[in-house]
Amino acid sequence: MANNGSVEESDHRPTPILQNIVSTLNLDCTLDLKAIALHARNAEYNPRRFAAVIMRIREPKTTALIFSSGKLVCTGAKTQQHSYLAARRYARILQKLGFDVKFKDFKIQNMVASCNITVPVSLIRLGHSHYEFSKYEPELFPGLIYRMKHPKITMLIFPSGKLVITGAKKEPEIHKAFDNIYPVLMSFRTDSRRK
Repeated sequence: MANNGSVEESDHRPTPILQNIVSTLNLDCTLDLKAIALHARNAEYNPRRFAAVIMRIREPKTTALIFSSGKLVCTGAKTQQHSYLAARRYARILQKLGFDVKFKDFKIQNMVASCNITVPVSLIRLGHSHYEFSKYEPELFPGLIYRMKHPKITMLIFPSGKLVITGAKKEPEIHKAFDNIYPVLMSFRTDSRRK
């Protein structure tokens, strides 16, 4: 009866939650960034600071970097579908401004998820035991950087048991990486009685 509310060790296993998806798109035309900034809502352009228009939409809540080359980077979506929908909306906004845009080469570049295993982890012991995958310099950064080879994912692991998983291009990679690291983290949990 593990699935109907009984309390077992496996029932407490958390699931990584997607926090951000970065996607790219080729609009296949040259864009006049000044014209976009002047005529589009929620768009800002400061060429001395950054060579792209920064545009935001509310639904799905995302931000796009729009370059004069016709390349677009979309960030902030929490699902792959929302990332795709947002990219379509940015393309449509530019189309309504009179640009002959096309929707080419949409690609998810990075997915970021977070998770809390709710038990403290000894990063010093983990770093020593998994030195070929780990970098832990607490004077510079409070988390351990763990570079997993298969799948090729980077994790930031904090002493509290919280972790950030990044570098995935597909959602199953996040879950596979978490399935790989979870037993490792549990084996390096700190005993609160020793503190």
